[in-house]
Amino acid sequence: MLKKNIIAGLLVKNFDEAFDFYTKKLGFVVAEDFPMGSDRWLTITAPGNQDCVLALHEARNDAELALVGKQMGSYPFLGIGTDDCLADYQRMKGLGVKFDGEPTVRPYGTGVMLEDLYGNKIFLNQEPAEAAVSA
Repeated sequence: MLKKNIIAGLLVKNFDEAFDFYTKKLGFVVAEDFPMGSDRWLTITAPGNQDCVLALHEARNDAELALVGKQMGSYPFLGIGTDDCLADYQRMKGLGVKFDGEPTVRPYGTGVMLEDLYGNKIFLNQEPAEAAVSA
């Protein structure tokens, strides 16, 4: 039977620079971080969430390096829910995060696309107030 826990992987050029971006600019927290022989097991997650983590994997060869920043093409590789899209947008923008426009209100919520330090797209979304009340 499938369990609730999900681990998604992301290729990065450098553990430390990716860790700094995701924790200091986006607000993720460390789930696990320990050495594994010559490698490192580093997972991050949204605060208060252990059911879904993002495992950072340092690219080891030219083929993997070519994928960094392009892992989902023009689509977002990750969606992040927020309680206040505009406030998070302003905070992150002030920290130098690159956005593709400003937050817009849509039927599914208020959202905006941003890019990580390598160019991977991430969608930041706040559900509509009525959806949050019924959840």
